[in-house]
Amino acid sequence: VQLQASGGGLVQAGDSLRLSCAAPGLTFSTYSVGWFRQAPGKEHRFVAAISRRVGISYYVDSVKGRFTISTDNASNAVYLQMNSLKPEDTAVYFCAARRTSAQTMSRLPFDAMEYRGKGTQVTVSS
Repeated sequence: VQLQASGGGLVQAGDSLRLSCAAPGLTFSTYSVGWFRQAPGKEHRFVAAISRRVGISYYVDSVKGRFTISTDNASNAVYLQMNSLKPEDTAVYFCAARRTSAQTMSRLPFDAMEYRGKGTQVTVSS
């Protein structure tokens, strides 16, 4: 199963973007699905995750109040709405999935995810 991330782009500070993650063939309801990001020269960092089964989401402090993760049961997709973007949000964003809670997922490295997709570039200019 290959997770498919899309929606990245080049925007100005203060703008919004919406990332999408689809997983054909994967039943999201049994997983937590989330987003990691990797800035140039840095390791993957957790951004947000949502537990499909209980509907609980978890965010890294730096995006709280600006980013919202959500799911669409009909399309089996997960979205990351990113508002008030800052230059420090610039990174390649990856979606990932693992059978665990959203909070536990926030504490695990990207390499520990059961499913990982190719990234989508988000660039925020000042």
